[in-house]
Amino acid sequence: MNNTLVTLTPGQSTNSDIVPLLLEHLPADRIVHSGLLDGLTLAQIEQLYGAVAAENVMAIRLNDGSQLLLSAACIERGLQQRIDRLEEAGYEIILLLSSEKFSGLTTRHATLLEPDRIVPPLVEAIVEGHQVGIMLPQDGLKDRLAGKWKNLSHPPCFAVASPEHSDEDLLIDAALSLQEQGADVVVLDSIGYQQRHRDFLQKLLGIPVLLPNVLVARLAAELLL
Repeated sequence: MNNTLVTLTPGQSTNSDIVPLLLEHLPADRIVHSGLLDGLTLAQIEQLYGAVAAENVMAIRLNDGSQLLLSAACIERGLQQRIDRLEEAGYEIILLLSSEKFSGLTTRHATLLEPDRIVPPLVEAIVEGHQVGIMLPQDGLKDRLAGKWKNLSHPPCFAVASPEHSDEDLLIDAALSLQEQGADVVVLDSIGYQQRHRDFLQKLLGIPVLLPNVLVARLAAELLL
């Protein structure tokens, strides 16, 4: 048994916003990081994961802050291959660092923690009966992620504010838009949102703001204790 957690990101492993939260619960020597795009040049990334016209794409942020639109299907195949190799290396807990929806990732023996599968049922149990506002990191995700929240008691409302943008006005505008749409609970639906975003918005709005990253980090840590 490899008593170490390995994180797996569709991007580059050093570009992970959830790591500080994991370090609040686990020592650094019990966390290993793996990124699908680690060690690849831009040309290699485009060759392996580039999207063609009319194909579903996934936005991947690189360490330099730039963003690539890559083939969602190719990324999913690449993640499955990496999961297989991590299992062969003996890792028993694999934490996928992505809020994207993947339909077919599997393991043979290891525990695969997928935020997309873990977070919605937890949020549904917490917010039963409330109007939920979902904050997304970028345009174009609402239609793709709407099914993720289909079991909420009320259809959620949505707004967009990138967690990577330094302009707080955009975050404020998105939060106020959710409140104007009737939200009395806000969910920050991206791995990129941090505790500082949650604290800022909860003070601004005066309503509960949920940061799923915290739930995922705590669950991952519990499995290693």
